[in-house]
Amino acid sequence: MLELGLCGVPAQVLGVVQGALCRKGGAMAAELEPTPEQLAAIAVENEEDDALDYKPPAQKSIQELVELDKDDESLRKYKETLLGASPIVADPTVANVQVTRLTLLCETAPGPLTIDLTGNLETFKKESFVLKEGAEYKIKINFKVNREIVSGLKYIQQTYRKGVKVDKTHYMVGSYGPRGEEYDFTTPLEEAPKGLLARGTYNVKSQFTDDDQHDHLSWDWNITIKKEWKD
Repeated sequence: MLELGLCGVPAQVLGVVQGALCRKGGAMAAELEPTPEQLAAIAVENEEDDALDYKPPAQKSIQELVELDKDDESLRKYKETLLGASPIVADPTVANVQVTRLTLLCETAPGPLTIDLTGNLETFKKESFVLKEGAEYKIKINFKVNREIVSGLKYIQQTYRKGVKVDKTHYMVGSYGPRGEEYDFTTPLEEAPKGLLARGTYNVKSQFTDDDQHDHLSWDWNITIKKEWKD
């Protein structure tokens, strides 16, 4: 279960709060919380077009891929790279994609920052995980693919403050074949925002999905940006 603190939040998700609000000038500097109007303005600035000029390929089963152009040596080697040389025997009652944990990789953190995503996800709605302002970090996500190839796996994160959506971020994780060991995906280095107006509590709605819009995992959680890891 939860070992400590926070799971990661991309700086572009939270950094917009600091950047957009600090531009408002010194008159706001004494405010502890941005107003709903300011949050709405931030949401407009960060609104993105979800319509992508991309059509995913038709999904094929493992057996179909094995039989496809089996006399083509280069294609056979490519499929072995993706699928492995030996067939995977998995429990049919287990989900094809299992997201197991999310870890914040931060050298300045006082301890391991890992969330176990295999347990009761409802508990994260009642807790708030701490992120120190200005800390540099990466997010590592561990997951398993059990039976069939998953195409275009992606992580979507929407962040709210006072009920107003302030940002939405997509991470393209990629396409993966089944194997016995876990995969992991690590984001680029990020820096948490700094300043009085950036501090506070945010609600985060996270989702793992793919090209076929399968909801592999969705969960809500909260984070609090503080001046120090413990204050």
